[in-house]
Amino acid sequence: MAVSTIFAPKFDITSKAVDALPSITKLQGYAHADTAKSVFQVLNTAVPYGLLWFAMYKSLALPYWVTLLLAIPTALLTVRLFIFQHDAGHGSFFNSRKWNDATGFWIGVLTLTPYHYWQKTHAIHHATSGNLDKRGFGDIDTLTVKEYLSLSRWRRFKYRAYRNPVTMFLVGPFYQFIIKHRYPADIPATWKREWRSVHFTNALLIGVTLLAAATVGIKDFLLIQIPVSILASSAGAWFFYIQHQYENTYWRRDAEWDYFQASVKGSSLYKLPKIFQWFTGSIGYHHIHHYNSRIPNYKLQRCHEENPEFQSVTKLTFLTSLKCIPLALWDEGKNKLVGFRDVPANV
Repeated sequence: MAVSTIFAPKFDITSKAVDALPSITKLQGYAHADTAKSVFQVLNTAVPYGLLWFAMYKSLALPYWVTLLLAIPTALLTVRLFIFQHDAGHGSFFNSRKWNDATGFWIGVLTLTPYHYWQKTHAIHHATSGNLDKRGFGDIDTLTVKEYLSLSRWRRFKYRAYRNPVTMFLVGPFYQFIIKHRYPADIPATWKREWRSVHFTNALLIGVTLLAAATVGIKDFLLIQIPVSILASSAGAWFFYIQHQYENTYWRRDAEWDYFQASVKGSSLYKLPKIFQWFTGSIGYHHIHHYNSRIPNYKLQRCHEENPEFQSVTKLTFLTSLKCIPLALWDEGKNKLVGFRDVPANV
């Protein structure tokens, strides 16, 4: 019943999740890595990434818009590599913890994400997703209507600014991946391994920057890497957002919260064209991933298709997902996510 490599919730046969136990058992058959497939995924992503990065470097002799166009597929490949790091953090990319940690760490340098720091905060997200009394780490800040209305006008303004799409999908991701990941001051000093991961990642990034300055030149390096990192981080933020922030998502107080209900009702099925499903490592099957995070990305679709009980979930397409952007507050009375215009403006 491994749902996280670090903070897996503990259940016994008397828990509220007892009705889900047969499905949990059934899913164990998917919860192991295929080493050959994982290695092939790394190769069919890292090699094109390297070639495209080199093509971007050569394209700097042309008008810069050519470089920016090439940044789009390069950023999408970065997102795909991040999914491998994500799987490694859950212990699902390889059957060996050593190989998972090594793969996750080195990809983390490329994605500007300290591996062990992200692994721990993301595991907390899995263990508390949808729990109103355990919000904080690894989540998009979401207030209830009652909490929002109790704020001062200044604090309401700050929350609205935070939930603005420009902040959520552009400024926020840039800050998170490029600035905060360099020194995440909100984690405790007792997280020794996580802090080592931050410092080692930063040291390697300094080394990469110095190497780039001595070879391609710092200006050309930044002209290539900055747009790639911005596009990739924004795309990653969008996927993390839309997989949990939709009208009929799941939020409950701790006394009523159930891990398995939160997984299926609080995680969407994001249906994308096949090419984008490939770039995103099938992360759109997010309800399966949250139900059992030890299932590797290349088994999520098959698991969904072979288990009908997991098919009655919220399905979103790119067009329908755009309607979720204004939603920002959880209405505990109606059990749904609402927008600012749905609450009294003069309270």
